[in-house]
Amino acid sequence: MTISRITNLTCEYLVNPVGLDMRAPRFTWQIITDKKQTLQSAYHIQVSDVANCFDASHLLWDSGVVQSSQSVLIVYQGEELRSRQRYYYRINAWDQTGLEIGWSGTAFWEMGMLSERDWTAQWITPDAASIDPQDKAAFYLRKTFTVQKQILKAMIYATSLGLYELELNGARVGNLEFTPGWTSYRHRLQVQAYEVTDSLLQEESNAIGAVLANGWYKGNLAWKDQHDIFGDRRALLLQLHIDYADGTSEVIVSDESWRASTGAIRMSELYHGETYEAALELVDWSLPVYREESWSAVAVLAHPKSILVMQESEPMRVIESLLPVEVLATPSGETVLDFGQNMVGKVHLRLDLPAGTCIQLFHAEVLDQDGNFYTANLRSAKQTVTYMCKGGGEESYEPHFSFQGFRYVKVEGWPQDAAFEAERFTGHVIHTDMDPKGSFECSHPLLNKLQMNIVWGQRGNFLDVPTDCPQRDERLGWTGDAQVFIRTAAYNYGIARFFSKWLRDLKADQREDGAVPFVVPHVLGDEEYASSAWGDAAVICPWTLYQVYGDKRVLEEQYESMKAWITYMRNQGDNEYLWNTGFHFGDWLGLDAKEGSYVGATPKDLIATCFYAHSTSLFVKAAEVLGRTEDVAEYSELYAHIVEAFTEEFITPSGRLAAHTQTAHVLPLMFGLVSGSVRERLARTLAEYVIEQNYHLTTGFVGTPYLCQVLSDNGYHDVAVKLVLQEDYPSWLYSVHKGATTIWEHWDGIKPDGSFWSADMNSYNHYAYGSIGDWLYRTVAGLDSDDQEPGYRRVQFRPRTDSGLDYARASFDSDYGPIRSEWKKEKEGVVVYEFELPPNTTGVAALRGALLTTATINGQKASQAADILSVVESDGVLKVELGSGIYRIEVAAR
Repeated sequence: MTISRITNLTCEYLVNPVGLDMRAPRFTWQIITDKKQTLQSAYHIQVSDVANCFDASHLLWDSGVVQSSQSVLIVYQGEELRSRQRYYYRINAWDQTGLEIGWSGTAFWEMGMLSERDWTAQWITPDAASIDPQDKAAFYLRKTFTVQKQILKAMIYATSLGLYELELNGARVGNLEFTPGWTSYRHRLQVQAYEVTDSLLQEESNAIGAVLANGWYKGNLAWKDQHDIFGDRRALLLQLHIDYADGTSEVIVSDESWRASTGAIRMSELYHGETYEAALELVDWSLPVYREESWSAVAVLAHPKSILVMQESEPMRVIESLLPVEVLATPSGETVLDFGQNMVGKVHLRLDLPAGTCIQLFHAEVLDQDGNFYTANLRSAKQTVTYMCKGGGEESYEPHFSFQGFRYVKVEGWPQDAAFEAERFTGHVIHTDMDPKGSFECSHPLLNKLQMNIVWGQRGNFLDVPTDCPQRDERLGWTGDAQVFIRTAAYNYGIARFFSKWLRDLKADQREDGAVPFVVPHVLGDEEYASSAWGDAAVICPWTLYQVYGDKRVLEEQYESMKAWITYMRNQGDNEYLWNTGFHFGDWLGLDAKEGSYVGATPKDLIATCFYAHSTSLFVKAAEVLGRTEDVAEYSELYAHIVEAFTEEFITPSGRLAAHTQTAHVLPLMFGLVSGSVRERLARTLAEYVIEQNYHLTTGFVGTPYLCQVLSDNGYHDVAVKLVLQEDYPSWLYSVHKGATTIWEHWDGIKPDGSFWSADMNSYNHYAYGSIGDWLYRTVAGLDSDDQEPGYRRVQFRPRTDSGLDYARASFDSDYGPIRSEWKKEKEGVVVYEFELPPNTTGVAALRGALLTTATINGQKASQAADILSVVESDGVLKVELGSGIYRIEVAAR
């Protein structure tokens, strides 16, 4: 008996989201069935303004039965949506046989504040006459009010200039960290929504409060002691909407009736840590009974509300807690906690020490070659938490507005007569709360550890923006790092909302001439714009999101930004079709760099022109998807001219590349700028360059992400495998041998003798080289999407069993459901594959060296298998067309 149902309903990638500002949100659902080869033939969506009530009087949209196989990102087309309104929806669908699956359960979404007109609150900040606006201490704001009726629902909408935390009647509101997040604050500022119905006291006095700190808005950013980049005043904007059971409503707003003070948080900076004097705690400060006579007035701050947007990405939260694995006594006499993992977050303390005891926590990623605490690579970032005890019993504390990147924590100030207990310290791991999506595993334990390091590197650097590193005085959204890693990132986690939000900031910070800043949000100088491979994030990132999610809206939103970047490149150089002017990072940190240089030996104009061509080709594809036919024609012609100019400039008449580095050969091969005998020659030369280095790389940030993929795709998979499996410097597994738990910025961040690379730029949590994860998923395990049917609507299974492994497996939780690709060498000459496809998808498995005559599929001869769509053997490859279901294919390799 076939059992089918519709489940996993999402709206804008989220389950029951609250606080959306999409005027036309999109719905996605999954079909669960035990029937193979299931495809949807039609769907029916209903939206109501009343829970579980879908009669005609409450329907805002009834799509009717729509003959369509689409089940991902279906756009709402009903009545205009209203601010703060909750809406309910359900889905029905039919399979290709006409069988009705039946209505799903009811899901909902709730709109946020949709218009500047919805805001009656004012920006408030402590009155400068009483509290110095430049005081390093956190500001406390509070207000009391009375609820006089029975409450039906209560919602808070809040944001700030700086970072904020909210309290209501003595309890923290929500569990979000570092709100309102980091955006291009001059153009866009996020608002968070919190339901607080159960936190209000009915028919009694209530109190609401907020704490404000500098954060990204006003605090230190980058390495030049910059601060006040976006503004020099912290401020709060808040509305509490209370809907009463009698149909009336009330709004409590931030205004001049609030009061202000400072308290125990004496200093809090993202880079430098936090100082907390517990004796100055404002006990019960957010309770209505608190006496606020000593508090001062607030002032209204003039600041626009037109920049406000509701929360766009998933928020940051404490995701995991780690306990120390060891307490170390270093050779220099330091007491150091080892958490066993280079993580990002903060340490929670439980203390029972005498009043006035000052405990300091210093955070570091590594120990030096002698085993002592090492912080030189943090540069000016102090990463220090200072807690001064009030005494009188157990105290609990963790930093409020500062995060640290660390594995090791040095503890100073612990009294000699007090027992030191490691369990009093807990590491709270913080990052954007993305859904885990993928996994990779194989028979090589060091590769498995590498995959784990890649994931931890992503977790540590995805804090609202894709940062380069999370520990030193930088932590910026470098565009180049983001674009080289985005495809790997998408295998590991759901990143659609995360990158869509970041790309809106990229567009906001893009210059009128199309130049893209080095970092987004832009916090560097006016000239820090427009390097090739970095600015190309404007094109590569939206296209990658389209590949992974089939999301046309991100292409629509970013289309003009993509075009502007290409226009900028087109306007550079002496030749319209070459980019040979301006500043470029080049093959950053390439190992073939000259002594004392960070830039690899590959000519910068070659790199720039390759990316110029690549972005132009992707833009043509985006234009085709969106039906922009005039742009397709114009930019196809432009692309052809760029390729022609590249060939004339960099390829000799005999087909040799006029640059002799690995990266120089990787880029034209990866981006399809050469073909035929020239392609064959460049691929052969690249393989020779790798072999000459005893199967090691010399590439930097630009060449490394594509190196193995290019080798595998051009007949040199064996070279790529030997390269990846190297365990000595320089290699991915070298750092694993040296104890790395994340990805390093430098191949030799720790040298074989235990000494360090230069301290001025030596992060031990820097995900760019983790881009090898794409190759592990896509090539080794063989799980890939299809550009012609993006979003994993059609899946390409192309596993490589010739990868020096006994088995490999990868899984990915797509919007359609789970996808899996596995292979295992079970006995001599026999390989067993297992593939899984969710309903409403198809796939093709391309199995190298497999024979139709000796293959079985789900226990049947391949030529007679009933569960598949088709099977054919051609040019030594067995191609099996698959519908949804689980398939076990056993082959005897040649």
